[in-house]
Amino acid sequence: MDVPASDIIVPVAPTERIAVVGAGIIGCAIAFELSRRGAAVSVFDGRSLGGGATQASAGILAPYIEAHEGGPLFELTVRGLSAYDRFVRQLRAVSPIPFEYGRPGTLEIAEDAGRARELRARLSARWAASAGLEWLDAERLEALVRCIHTGAVGALLCAVHGYVAAGPFIAAMADAAQRLGARFHLGTAVTGVDLESSGVCVDTAGESTTADRVVLCAGSWTPAIDPLRQTADRIRPVRGQLVRLSAPELRLRHVLWGRSCYIVPWHDGTLLVGATSEDVGFDERTTAEGVRGLLTAAEGLIPDLRSATFVDVRAGLRPATVDELPILGPAGDPRIIYAAGHYRNGVLLAPFTAQLISNYVFDSVIDPAFSAT
Repeated sequence: MDVPASDIIVPVAPTERIAVVGAGIIGCAIAFELSRRGAAVSVFDGRSLGGGATQASAGILAPYIEAHEGGPLFELTVRGLSAYDRFVRQLRAVSPIPFEYGRPGTLEIAEDAGRARELRARLSARWAASAGLEWLDAERLEALVRCIHTGAVGALLCAVHGYVAAGPFIAAMADAAQRLGARFHLGTAVTGVDLESSGVCVDTAGESTTADRVVLCAGSWTPAIDPLRQTADRIRPVRGQLVRLSAPELRLRHVLWGRSCYIVPWHDGTLLVGATSEDVGFDERTTAEGVRGLLTAAEGLIPDLRSATFVDVRAGLRPATVDELPILGPAGDPRIIYAAGHYRNGVLLAPFTAQLISNYVFDSVIDPAFSAT
């Protein structure tokens, strides 16, 4: 694959020592982008790569569904989607690890006439053309998704939407960051972050690492290590459960979105069905109730899923904020940078977040999206 020279930045000499606390989708994207631009990066996490919320992510890239039109989250997620193609191109130029990334579009299914009216109203939105919105009647929907429930009256197609396989994606980012000099300390829980005259000290069991700056992106656990307490009482964990099925015979191609679940098809016939939203504190268990609800909802869209192979179920704690906006940027002390609280949009916003943090570190750019200041 030919890659424009402008997409590859080869570090000459590290100018900044950056500690990244958190090796989820946000932390790994930041580690790659900072390393690509020349920083000396160290990543710390008490778990494996993506062992928190990322492991239960379906990887959907759908700002025109997930966010409310006109609000700051809508604008942020649209910017997030626009950052993806270039980020993926840059990543693949560095790491050979394959990951599935596609923009097949989403189909929001109208199960009845009332839902059809709600969806068709979006066709008049100012962004409808740029999002590739199109209404499909029942006949056209069935032609695209032959196994759809016979009661469906139509669907809203959003052509620009897509998905990325979060697990392989994060593996590629970590690999690329390490190829560019980043060091990952996995299974190394951070016990504290201290501000000292010599820099910022990241404390782990029996050891301390000094950096010029620290990026806090530990998801739901960020408040526990925040030395400035900017995230105290602002981030809470919300459990999401995700079911994996296998049904290659259905040949699904689009991301399907119903009232109670979404279904993300991979090329190998794997289907990700998500996701619950449970305010249960730091409880990471998968539950029979969660699985049952997801399977029932999925079968309501695609009745043939009753005979699909059950692969597994995963749970993760999404870091939610009151306004569902992430906490981004410096606050109080420029050596502490926040990239936390992405809630349901961590995968969608990961490349864009990495770009914003990198622009701040190297060029002192304060983006309007920064909320921590």
